[in-house]
Amino acid sequence: MEPTVSADQVESVIRNLHHDPFQVLGPHEIEVNGNKSWVVRAFVPDSTEVYLFNPETGEEYPMQPAHNQHFFEVVLPVHKEIFMYQYRIVAMNGHERMVHDSYYFLPQMAEVDLYLFGQGDHHKIYQKLGAHPMEINGVRGVYFAVWAPNARNVSVIGNFNVWHGGKHQMRVLGSSGVWELFIPDIGVGEVYKYEVKDRSGNIFEKSDPYGFQFEVRPNTGSIVADMNKHEWSDQEWMEKRRNTDPLRQPISVYEVHLGSWMRVPEEGNRFLTYRELAHQLVDYVKEMGFTHIQLLPVAEHPFDASWGYQVLGYYAPTSRFGPPQDFQYFVDYCHQNYIGVIVDWVPAHFPRDGHGLAYFDGTHLYEHADPRKGAHQDWGTMVFNFERNEVRNFLIANALFWFDYYHIDGIRVDAVASIIYLDYSRKEGEWIPNQFGGRENLGAIDFLKRLNELIFSYHPGALSIAEESTAWPGVSRPTYLGGLGFNLKWNMGWMNDFLTYFSKDPVHRKFHHNMITFALLYAFHENFMLVLSHDEVVHGKRALLDKMPGDMWQQFANLRALLGFMFGHPGKKLLFMGTEIGQWDEWKEEHSLDWHLLQYEPHHKLQRFLANLNRLYRDEPALYEVDFDYTGFEWIDFMDSDNSIITFMRRASDYRDVLVFVCNFTPVFRENYRVGVPFHCEYKELLNSDSEMYWGSNKGNFGGLWSDELAWHNQPYSLGLKIPPLSTMIFKPIN
Repeated sequence: MEPTVSADQVESVIRNLHHDPFQVLGPHEIEVNGNKSWVVRAFVPDSTEVYLFNPETGEEYPMQPAHNQHFFEVVLPVHKEIFMYQYRIVAMNGHERMVHDSYYFLPQMAEVDLYLFGQGDHHKIYQKLGAHPMEINGVRGVYFAVWAPNARNVSVIGNFNVWHGGKHQMRVLGSSGVWELFIPDIGVGEVYKYEVKDRSGNIFEKSDPYGFQFEVRPNTGSIVADMNKHEWSDQEWMEKRRNTDPLRQPISVYEVHLGSWMRVPEEGNRFLTYRELAHQLVDYVKEMGFTHIQLLPVAEHPFDASWGYQVLGYYAPTSRFGPPQDFQYFVDYCHQNYIGVIVDWVPAHFPRDGHGLAYFDGTHLYEHADPRKGAHQDWGTMVFNFERNEVRNFLIANALFWFDYYHIDGIRVDAVASIIYLDYSRKEGEWIPNQFGGRENLGAIDFLKRLNELIFSYHPGALSIAEESTAWPGVSRPTYLGGLGFNLKWNMGWMNDFLTYFSKDPVHRKFHHNMITFALLYAFHENFMLVLSHDEVVHGKRALLDKMPGDMWQQFANLRALLGFMFGHPGKKLLFMGTEIGQWDEWKEEHSLDWHLLQYEPHHKLQRFLANLNRLYRDEPALYEVDFDYTGFEWIDFMDSDNSIITFMRRASDYRDVLVFVCNFTPVFRENYRVGVPFHCEYKELLNSDSEMYWGSNKGNFGGLWSDELAWHNQPYSLGLKIPPLSTMIFKPIN
């Protein structure tokens, strides 16, 4: 019998040139002598014989070569209905195997999914694109789908088909640009990529943009993962989060780079795994009194020295520390110990690596084609095309994915300024104005607003934090008021002034007094988070303790006074790991913190100080309930620049719940220094950074004192205080 398919059609399949191989391969209804029948076709490059097998009846039909020794077909007997068949394949080495046919199965992507994705509004597109283990018609396998609208052909390649692009050619679904294929008889753990052929015939091997797991670098394959394997035990935490306003709660964040917090030198300086970190890091953070852990980016990235800020696998926690379910275990354990988890999220740019998003289908798909919009000059990376629906969908769904599948409590969005300004770090002529002639990236602004609206809609109680370094108005204001919709913004101005002030010799601080007070002029313009982050202890900036002037005693005293003032200043708090133990060296991502320092008295006493400060912060509503309104803060005296002393009050929502802060930023001990206070009562000394238990000089007020009926600083009463050198003291009225 003559082949039922033309030689040209066979050639197009063999050379992987057919846009829809389903038109040729698999079962097709035909007429034989005027009667209905079925023909089944298969391309099996490594075979000598192929048989069509009916597992229900045990019948077997030999398939015949058609125009090529590796292209087979068989015409079933007239009136024989198509059944769920398998192929018995005899390989060229004589080995036999039984497989189901990918080209038997109908498309699995619904029209509504394609429509919503095309509109940029499919909030759970990660449940459709990517690799998903599933069962269809009783057959187990993996469903693959990828967006590559300008590709001529796309195939799934992997160990299961010896990385042969002709064996599992995908079909494109209409004009959507989505290619899909169900591959039977494979499952979780398979390594795969997409072989993408552009219009000119160039071939690119790409990792899956929606891949849930990746090989350990330097390998770059995606791995089929089961995202529903972990059984969560954090229901209490999640329910409480849904019904809590985080802005009225204590937020003291421990910022961590998982690869360098602690390593195992006895085992080749290896990383701790997610499960090891769950017990060692989380238990430590709980002991230290922090409320949240913020992780430098954990999404998959190829280069360790990027610290995770050059992401390729946006939907995959890095495999450096274990598989996805182990990261789920880590977050779950955090929640069971009442620790929130914030992750750094990087939508500003992505690297140019050949297996990644760049030039994905032979065109500038995820990035702008024009380098004036699509290339980041400083970092050598690509900028997302925020004006393209499917790209916005990729990113927004990605943020929601981390909340959905990993139960994270917040994202910190990296480099927001580089997203919203078209001229960010660009010279004249290197950028393109928007349609109104301005420098605002309107598409990116819309993207950020929509992102935040959806996060808070799906996940009440979550945090969305902007690292935004300019004076863009309304970053942490709701979108319905014209803001970008974040609920917190990093206070970069405060951080720069704060560190500059404390790095100066105390004898000169009186000339720079405004640097420590200026931030209160704008403290309530945004919902600020005060940050001393990883960026301040790298690249020659020196460790935080090493920035402090004076001898070693003064350096530690300065740092304790700094931290005490920071926790009294309005705004949520963030400290980078190592601050609490007094690191002398800058942070280096290739080795762990200098934990050996804790054998020395000043270091372990500094650690004790920060733990006690965190506990006080969590216990006193005046320190966190009213962070973003002027009613939560009141200066007592900010004018004493000659003595470098500032005094102020923090108030809770209950106006009578007050704390008094007294900060001395010189090494001079002050006796009988008068400070105005609002009530006539005993004032208990809750914390003195100069206490001997913190390696201070142990000067102070014997745990507290009564106010005098002497008006001072526009207050009806006052305290005559002994103020230790380089110290922060906190007093609470006992009514």
